[in-house]
Amino acid sequence: MRVVRFHAPGDVRIEDAPEPAPGPGDVKIRVRACSTCGTDVKIRNFGHHHIVPPRVMGHEIAGEVVEAGADVTGWQPGDRVQVIAAIPCGQCGECRKGRMTVCPNQVSMGYHFDGGFAEYMIVPPNVLAVDGLNRIPDGLSFAEASVAEPLACVLNGQNLAGVGEGDDVVVMGSGPIGCLHVRLARARGAARVFLADLNRERLDLAAGLVQPDAAICAGETDVVDAVMKLTEGRGADVVITAAAAGAAQEQAVQMTARQGRISFFGGLPKDKPIIALDSNLVHYRELSIVGANGSSPQHNKEALRLIAEGAVPVADLITHRLPLQDALDAFGIVARGEAIKVTVEP
Repeated sequence: MRVVRFHAPGDVRIEDAPEPAPGPGDVKIRVRACSTCGTDVKIRNFGHHHIVPPRVMGHEIAGEVVEAGADVTGWQPGDRVQVIAAIPCGQCGECRKGRMTVCPNQVSMGYHFDGGFAEYMIVPPNVLAVDGLNRIPDGLSFAEASVAEPLACVLNGQNLAGVGEGDDVVVMGSGPIGCLHVRLARARGAARVFLADLNRERLDLAAGLVQPDAAICAGETDVVDAVMKLTEGRGADVVITAAAAGAAQEQAVQMTARQGRISFFGGLPKDKPIIALDSNLVHYRELSIVGANGSSPQHNKEALRLIAEGAVPVADLITHRLPLQDALDAFGIVARGEAIKVTVEP
């Protein structure tokens, strides 16, 4: 079979590999769709401290069961499934308290285990132990189901930030995560959702699909001033920084209303993790700043349900579908910001 395998920073190859056989506690699936994200581009360029090469990449995975190991029950050939990416241990203190997103023993598909940029792959017992292999609802395509993983992360972030009825929400960053934030905020009853980005071309592409109440090009105007004018001077109830930019985090604090919430959703580059924070704004406005790190198995189930019910449509966000042999082109398309979501369909 063919796989996309990481060997070293800047060295990702499409190559032949033996078709895997499941162990007693494994489930073997035929991959039908594996979507790409900015993290895949970072891995291609810089590697990752959790990846010991060679490693098959890809963590936004949907497919169908081919074979279940001898010790596995409940799964049959032909079952349509979505696979979690972040795998908590389910046993530590954080997991027992329901805080699986911050499990210190977390492992991941495409990092610790071979991922979904392959014709076939193995779902390890770690996934099954935390109920992380999910049935795809009838009527939902494999490509749509693969987007459940990033939506699960978005769902975690908005839960932590308390996005809800009547909120004015600003989403900073118009990539696929930003688009999902816009749609989920609407589904949760936000009054208005504003989308901001430095890149005019990318902003226009995203805004044409998700139709925010206003699209703000931060490369052409003062984004803080624009938000204050749109909110009649009070600021936004929630600001979500879906971009890996310290400037966006600093601006978020300036544009948030009294008792508002800020989600530092996008992590910063490891060589520039420090921002200038006006702590007096946090103090006097009684602001809350929360981080957001991945998703839990339960978030994945909820994301699949939201997509299947039409509450958060994702089909139109998949702007490019490529066969496995063109997967390296997919990384380039993502890196250049030419797409919203690129899905590889082996």
